[in-house]
Amino acid sequence: MDRRNFIKSTAITTAGIGVLSSTDLFAQTNGKIKIGFIGVGLRGRNHVQIALNRDDLEIVAVCDTQEESLAQCRKQFNAKGTKLPKEYTGDVDAYKKMLSSEKLDAVIIATPWQFHKDQAIDAMKAGLYVGCEVIAGLTVQDHWDVVKASEETGKPYMTLENVAFRRDVLAVLNMHRQGLFGELLHLEGGYQHDLREVLFNDGKNYYGHGVEYGTKAISEAQWRTQFNIDQDGDLYPTHGLGPIMQFVDINKGNRFTHITSYSSKARGLAAYVNKVSPGHPNSKLNYKNGDITQTMLQCANGETMLLTHDTHLPRPYSIGFRVQGTDGIWMDVAKGIHIEGKSKPHTWDSADEWVKKYDHPIWKKYEELANGSGHGGMDWFVFNAFIQAVKQKVQTPIDVYDSVTMSAVFPLSTESIKKGNKTLEFPDFTKGKWRTKKNTFMLDDSGM
Repeated sequence: MDRRNFIKSTAITTAGIGVLSSTDLFAQTNGKIKIGFIGVGLRGRNHVQIALNRDDLEIVAVCDTQEESLAQCRKQFNAKGTKLPKEYTGDVDAYKKMLSSEKLDAVIIATPWQFHKDQAIDAMKAGLYVGCEVIAGLTVQDHWDVVKASEETGKPYMTLENVAFRRDVLAVLNMHRQGLFGELLHLEGGYQHDLREVLFNDGKNYYGHGVEYGTKAISEAQWRTQFNIDQDGDLYPTHGLGPIMQFVDINKGNRFTHITSYSSKARGLAAYVNKVSPGHPNSKLNYKNGDITQTMLQCANGETMLLTHDTHLPRPYSIGFRVQGTDGIWMDVAKGIHIEGKSKPHTWDSADEWVKKYDHPIWKKYEELANGSGHGGMDWFVFNAFIQAVKQKVQTPIDVYDSVTMSAVFPLSTESIKKGNKTLEFPDFTKGKWRTKKNTFMLDDSGM
């Protein structure tokens, strides 16, 4: 039996849906699917634009509670000269009418975090594939509920974790699969990104120096800032965790067993507001979310992982990836790779050269199609992977178990900090299936 048929026949989800290699999954198949969008704010419209540039999709309907978002979305369709989709609006349950009224194959959910769980479950119960922006839910029970809905309906749920498809990440994953790092021992990632101008945005100068949140603000500042006021933990774990999970086969022969989180004092947001508008009431709020949150994860096979959430202080953007094994290390902050026996002792090689040499075949093949899409093209890759899975009626490359595992760090980190940095057992969302599942993420027929 050849490798492709082996993957197809052995990597089966609980719903009985086959898993294809990346070569098959990214094949540009014929046919057209009908898709709806729940949430067309900035992130939702990013997905809409990618969809409008494809000829294998029909955008049937969009749903949003805000007229401004719908108006901006209409402009996208008019600019493309495409028929406007049906709009659903009103209260937060408007999406339910869309699900019951339209014949859809899939939905993309890009609403505020607190709505994801219910919207995703309702969509799966309506018989649809779900592609959902982070995160999956606010509580650990929310995550179990998403898993249950996917298992009972047989409909895949995929967190649209675009960094898992980043070009350098897949090149380094390719290096790992060819044995260059030896046995992996420790990995790091995070969300290290100055979001102060996002969390306080009054709309006067978008991505300018605002000091408002909630009803006085626009975009993410309307809802995201409140989480930083109310909750201390890693509020955005998936960018760091989603990619490195694949390196050590989490949920496919390995799993997280324990989690512990620590958080620094919170000073950054109040200081920012006071600097922009001295004495403003928002500079006197008690922001619960520490400026630096670090979370340690223990794996069943002995590896450790460290996640860092750092969004309230002045700093350049970085995921902070580190992949370290017995034979070498990659650190994206250092922009360096060191492979014992191939690099000069105690010296970093330029990561660019290694990434170029071990570039993933999928990026080589489809980079032109990804040109112009967000985040250096990786937005196209995650969107395309989801759409091709829908078209071929196969499992998504990031399945429901991967999705809830990377997302559940949100409530688990909060609980650990609240309980005095207590080490918690990490839930096994696969219920033991991780022992026999195979990791086929971005695995093509050459073994990469």
